Amino acid sequence: MKSGITIQERLKDLRVERHLKLDELAELTGISKSALGNYETDDFREISHANIVILAKFYGVSTDYLLCLTENRKHPDTELAELHLSDEMIDLLKSGRINNRLLCEIATHEKFVALMIDTEIYVDGIASMRFQDLNSLLEITRAEVLKRYQPKEDDSTLKALEASQIQEEDYFCHVTHKVWDAILHDIRNAHKNDRESAPDNSNSLKMIQSVQKALRTPGTYLDVFCHIICEQLQIKYERLSEQDRSALKKVMKKSIYYRDSPLVSRKHR
Repeated sequence: MKSGITIQERLKDLRVERHLKLDELAELTGISKSALGNYETDDFREISHANIVILAKFYGVSTDYLLCLTENRKHPDTELAELHLSDEMIDLLKSGRINNRLLCEIATHEKFVALMIDTEIYVDGIASMRFQDLNSLLEITRAEVLKRYQPKEDDSTLKALEASQIQEEDYFCHVTHKVWDAILHDIRNAHKNDRESAPDNSNSLKMIQSVQKALRTPGTYLDVFCHIICEQLQIKYERLSEQDRSALKKVMKKSIYYRDSPLVSRKHR
């Protein structure tokens, strides 16, 4: 996820939010469809001052927001004091060491408030007495069972009483970890199609798929080897003529990767 957004991306995001097509936006704003399309795709396309104002008014945002000079669409003039940020937090946000946009998405996630409440409960020790009371009651019950029945060490009831004692740190670690995972999972899914995100069709995955396909090729290991090479070069091996395949095999036999293959060595033995 990028730490910043381009003017082209912001213009497209605003249009998509309104569920508008380019021709519909052109009709509503009086700006040509071709110009609007160029504004969203061409990094070097100059946008006239008049059109910037028109688009800002249409979307109900400031020109600074439209030009990515600010991230604040609704609160452009918010006083810093209202946010109750420490000097350390302001320094961190201004330093460029973290991705502020990602931080904002985490903090505005619907589950983040619950995460903060659970965190505050733990930090302030609000539930500490409850955990102590519960564990003390279980320990008293366990002592009574030992005194009255003198069970063996592996007695299931005794083991259940021991297992029922919950440590405050363990409980809150489990709760916060579960919510944190849900937040990150949702944000990752929301950005899975971003250009910066790792694509599902990575080179390694393509290589695995090519090898799997090649292994289904009838013939010798040399046929499989040639098939893999053709896949990487985006050549349809099955469409090659017999003459072309024969010539390719002669060349591939000279490859060190083919000669040193364990499958070739095993065949020679």
